[in-house]
Amino acid sequence: MLLQAQALSISFGGLKAVQDVSLAVPEGSISALVGPNGAGKTTLFGLLSGFLRPDQGKVLFDGRDITGMAPQRAARLGMARTFQIVQPFGAQTVRENIAVGAHLRLPGRADALAAAEAIARRVNLGAQLDKPAADLTVCGRKRLELARALATRPRLLLLDEVLAGLNPAEIDEMIPVVRLLAADGVTVLMIEHVMRAVMSLAAQVWVLAQGRLIAQGTPAQVTRDAAVVEAYLGHGAAARLAGQGGAGRAEAGR
Repeated sequence: MLLQAQALSISFGGLKAVQDVSLAVPEGSISALVGPNGAGKTTLFGLLSGFLRPDQGKVLFDGRDITGMAPQRAARLGMARTFQIVQPFGAQTVRENIAVGAHLRLPGRADALAAAEAIARRVNLGAQLDKPAADLTVCGRKRLELARALATRPRLLLLDEVLAGLNPAEIDEMIPVVRLLAADGVTVLMIEHVMRAVMSLAAQVWVLAQGRLIAQGTPAQVTRDAAVVEAYLGHGAAARLAGQGGAGRAEAGR
C-alpha cells in the first residue's frame, strides 16, 4: 500500500472532526473519499498531507511514518494535494504558476518553465500558457491547480473536489485527464461529490459521515449501503427506498 491511515482522530474545541479513521490506498489506483458536506473529508486530507497533526493515529507513506510531517517534506517524498478553493498567483501566467510547482525538482528557471509547458498540455491548458492566471475560467483554474500539483512529480495525488463548480461538459473533459494520471503511474485519492465521476473513475470508495467511516467498497456497493443512504438523505430514507423497490438509490451520493 502506498498510503495508509491508521486510526486517525482530531478534534477542534471539543468537536470530533475525524474519528478513528483507517484506510489503505494501493499504489497505481484511483480511489475516492465521499460523504455529505461537513463530514470531515478535507480535514482528513489535511491530516494525510501534513497540514494538520492528528491527536491520535498514524500516516504511513510507502511504509514510512510521516505523521505530522511538514507538507513541503511530504511533497519531496512524492505526495501532493490540490485545494477545494483554488488560489493561483493571479498576476503570473499559467506557465509561471505551474513552474512554481516544478521548482521542487528543478531549481533552474528555464528547466522549470519547460516542464510547465509539458504539464500544461497534459491537462489541456497548452493554449493558455501565456494567459494571466486571473483571467482563467473556473474550469481553467481547476486545471491549473491540478497542473501545479503534477509539476511536483508526485507518486500520490490528493485531489480535493477538482470537479466542483464545473458544468457537465467540463466534467466529461476532466474525467479522462484524471484517468490518465493513473495510467502514467500516479496514485490518486480524490474527494468528490460528482458521483458519476466517482462511478467512472474509482476502484474503491470510502464514505465519511460525521467524522467516521461508515462504508467502503466499490462505488456500486457503497451507493447501495443503507448507512450511506441514511447519511445523505436522512433518517428513514433507506427504509423508504426499500419500500419503493430501491428506485433512486444511485442518487444517494449526489
